[in-house]
Amino acid sequence: MQQNETVRARYNVRESGSGTTPMLFAHGFGCDQAMWRFVAPHFEATHRVVRFDYPGHGDGALDAFDPARHATLHGYTDDLLTVCEALELSDVVLVAHSVSATVALLAAQRAPERFARLVLIGPSPCYTNEPPDYLGGFERADLEGMVDLMHTNFTAWAGALAPVIAGNPDEPEHAHELEASFCRTDHAVACTFAKATFLSDHRADLGGVTTPALVLQCSDDVIAPETVGRYVASQLPRSTFYHMAASGHCPHLTHPAETIAAITHYLALPPGVPLPMGGR
Repeated sequence: MQQNETVRARYNVRESGSGTTPMLFAHGFGCDQAMWRFVAPHFEATHRVVRFDYPGHGDGALDAFDPARHATLHGYTDDLLTVCEALELSDVVLVAHSVSATVALLAAQRAPERFARLVLIGPSPCYTNEPPDYLGGFERADLEGMVDLMHTNFTAWAGALAPVIAGNPDEPEHAHELEASFCRTDHAVACTFAKATFLSDHRADLGGVTTPALVLQCSDDVIAPETVGRYVASQLPRSTFYHMAASGHCPHLTHPAETIAAITHYLALPPGVPLPMGGR
């Protein structure tokens, strides 16, 4: 019991809902669990909804951040599995955004018995272009330059990246929220997580994930373009690909209704059956 409470405090675990099936939400880089506030409550009637913060994000404990352990995405995988173990979660529906989609895949590969379904929003196992067979969206030199900018001028980096991630320039409040979230994150934590996120390559891990997965692909997503989403879906043995009408990289923030509808329809279908709804 003491270990359970320690983990809850360390990762700022919050539970809600009247269902029994666990639904775990994992936030993306530079964010926290508040990003799920428009989506997660919808599932409280049918699921045991669990949200958490990675160390140094939101109210996640800063002293739980380890520069060596968190230098790779395997450290964040440890965090996610620690939450699952402490809360005794099984048959989990894991909803993960952006880099947490890769963390979710690594967790499902390491402990497949814990997960029933994966919902991957804007996944990218590799952000760099690796011609001739893979277009991740960025040249490595550009990503290295972005990480360098974080070290030298964190505020300028946050202000430049937030609008790119949010998209939807006609609704600037979403970019403002992301920028504020980035700036609340500890500088050292953010720089370490950025390097682990943008300079890693986990393409080789996709084929070993047997958990059924939904790949939610946004339109006009600069961070994880359609070529990447379709690649992820093609490499996962039991995947369903769905192209959303929503634009940008954060549909749970900018287009929550469509995000909820896609997840709801997916969970109502047997694994591997395409979604009978709009999209593209």
